[in-house]
Amino acid sequence: MSALHLIRHGAIAELKLDNPAKLNAFTLDMLKAVEPFCDELERDASILAVVITAEESKAFCAGADILEWSELSPYDFARHWVREGHRVFDRLARLSKPTVAALGAHAFGGGLEFAATADIRVMAPRATLALPEASVGIVPGWSGTQRLIRLLGEPMVKEMALFGRRISAERAYAAGFAAEISDDPASAAFEMAEKLADKSSRAVEVAKYMIHAAVGEDRSAMIEALGSGMISPTEDRNEGVTAFREKRKPNFLEVKS
Repeated sequence: MSALHLIRHGAIAELKLDNPAKLNAFTLDMLKAVEPFCDELERDASILAVVITAEESKAFCAGADILEWSELSPYDFARHWVREGHRVFDRLARLSKPTVAALGAHAFGGGLEFAATADIRVMAPRATLALPEASVGIVPGWSGTQRLIRLLGEPMVKEMALFGRRISAERAYAAGFAAEISDDPASAAFEMAEKLADKSSRAVEVAKYMIHAAVGEDRSAMIEALGSGMISPTEDRNEGVTAFREKRKPNFLEVKS
């Protein structure tokens, strides 16, 4: 049965696509599993990084399972399939833990959009990227025309979405979409993740927030999270909470003196 697995390897978590019979295509059940796994990862302070992988197949992920969405009404397709997919992919992209995607094979459509949620990516030499939605009469729906523009640029996204061209691992690396090309992307991704054990997890998290704010990835939430982090350790915050508990008016001037 198709599934999305969360596997723990000590301080490294692995988020693994497992639908090889359909080239690891996303089913509705797999899509619904993304957000609960993200919530679980956020709550677990022992996890330092997440590696995104896929069961061995001819594709890292061929996209969304056509048989799953083709029977939906236009309303359900737009409101549930597209909007829910976009929302959960956004949730993964905004995970506080650093993420590395290992693309051992082709990433098409929703599979490319899934890989785009990672902070960095490692690709096999034979892996390619594509947005083939127009060939089945639809358009990218899980950030292919949005997040991918920031990562690959308008011309390359147009090549894929309008003209159906595939982007090689070499071109993806040259564009900065892939951090590395490796014959064993999963091993390279885990090696990157494991090096985070020597880093400050708080510094890594805040750096990710700052970078996301700069590129517009949930900018409003990132700015407020950083601001809240600055105000939380202050005496004003302590005085405000103490006054609330004591049912009195806070005296911020006295605290500052």
